[in-house]
Amino acid sequence: MNKKKTVTVSDIAKRVNMTTTTVSRAFIQPNLLKPSTLAKILEVARELDYVPNAFARGLKRSESLIIGVITASVDNPFYSEMIKAISREAKKHGYTIMLVDTDKLEDLENSAVATLLGYRVAGIILSPVSDEPDYQPAYLERLSSGKTPVVLLDRTIHDSTFSRVVLDNYGSGLKAAQYLLTHAPDMRRLLVLTGPEHSRITVERLKGLYAVLTEHPTVQIDVYPGDYTLEPSYQDTLAYLHDRPVPDAIIGFNQLITLGALKALRARNIPHDNITICGIDRLPFADIFGIPIACIVHDASLAGSSAVQLLLDRLKHPQKPRDKVVIAGELENG
Repeated sequence: MNKKKTVTVSDIAKRVNMTTTTVSRAFIQPNLLKPSTLAKILEVARELDYVPNAFARGLKRSESLIIGVITASVDNPFYSEMIKAISREAKKHGYTIMLVDTDKLEDLENSAVATLLGYRVAGIILSPVSDEPDYQPAYLERLSSGKTPVVLLDRTIHDSTFSRVVLDNYGSGLKAAQYLLTHAPDMRRLLVLTGPEHSRITVERLKGLYAVLTEHPTVQIDVYPGDYTLEPSYQDTLAYLHDRPVPDAIIGFNQLITLGALKALRARNIPHDNITICGIDRLPFADIFGIPIACIVHDASLAGSSAVQLLLDRLKHPQKPRDKVVIAGELENG
């Protein structure tokens, strides 16, 4: 079988009897062409099955139209929503995203950064594998001293100089504690299922929680660190229920953690509505199954679109001091 010939801008230009510059403009700056001219070029492009080569175009113009996105949590519904918002916002400005899932592995994250820099992406939106204070990845110096703008999303790297979009984790912990006290005023035992013990997100959410609960010394708080996935939360909740009485309340520090706790309650035949539960971030499709669990919800779409906006701003103003956008959480189903 003969390999299909790649269609070029020159091929289209010959068919429409126009210059290659005019044809290229149809894919880069279509607003500069007459509607009739643009329509003619696009019609022939569809006929020839032309695919614009964004990478080659970026090399030629020293300007890429690709935004690299690196995440360790593509399986997390919250991150999936952010990625969708990043893609939509990027398209509004003529950019395409190149997504890399590091599967929570530092080596893959290092490779991802190198790969994206090799593609000369316009910028990188990065949610690193860890936000613990001692996490200093090998690529940090290269990114810090390079010209490619970087925006951190949700997780941050300690003492880095990059702009960032973060959640109001302290406020979310505080609001969750207030909800529990309001709906379980006689609460004596509280099970708290968190992310990694030294994660900045975990630490800040616990600070918010304790800021409220220190005024209620009769509440016994049992904290079980995990890794922001379902399985550790499920196992920890089972272990807790095996060793101790059923808690009066449970708080899960993200969607998957809360789902793990609910799975454990079901495994032990304990009705979830017998316990006051509050999660951080919305449980996907919970309402469909009649499980309206209270959550402190962050706008994931706003977080994703804000990351793109910060990145584009850095492209326009490279010397501008780093920016920070904070996404507040609001109580839902409360």
